Amino acid sequence: MISATRNEFLTVRAWHNAIVGGKELILRRTSALEYLELFNGYMREKTIDVYAKQKGEFENINYHIVNGFDEIDTIRFGNVFCTSVNQTVNDMLSDFDNIDEQSLIEGLSGYYYANNQSFDGLIIKPENMDVFDSVKDWAIEYYDEV
Repeated sequence: MISATRNEFLTVRAWHNAIVGGKELILRRTSALEYLELFNGYMREKTIDVYAKQKGEFENINYHIVNGFDEIDTIRFGNVFCTSVNQTVNDMLSDFDNIDEQSLIEGLSGYYYANNQSFDGLIIKPENMDVFDSVKDWAIEYYDEV
């Protein structure tokens, strides 16, 4: 069974609120970037990425199973939990070969320009610095090329 999809809502946030709000789920990766308004999302999007303590019922939700949420840096918006910007970026950098690269680059670009053309507020883990260094220029130049 699939959950409601993006097409059934006016905004991405409304969609995420309806699907994960009030549940033991934390938006992550591209879904977190969307909720944090660093990435606009895709038309006709059907998939949501979450951290969960157990697999859920919906086929179109990517449940990344964890033992607990204590080690995950989150932000709460009403009854929706979302990974923080730092957590989101580090999660994506640490698994770069398996992420939505477009959403990460656009998200980093949005962060950069919203923070006076600086990444200074981001706390990148040492093990992710090489990947970050390899993509940060793409993010800086993203809106110049679009």
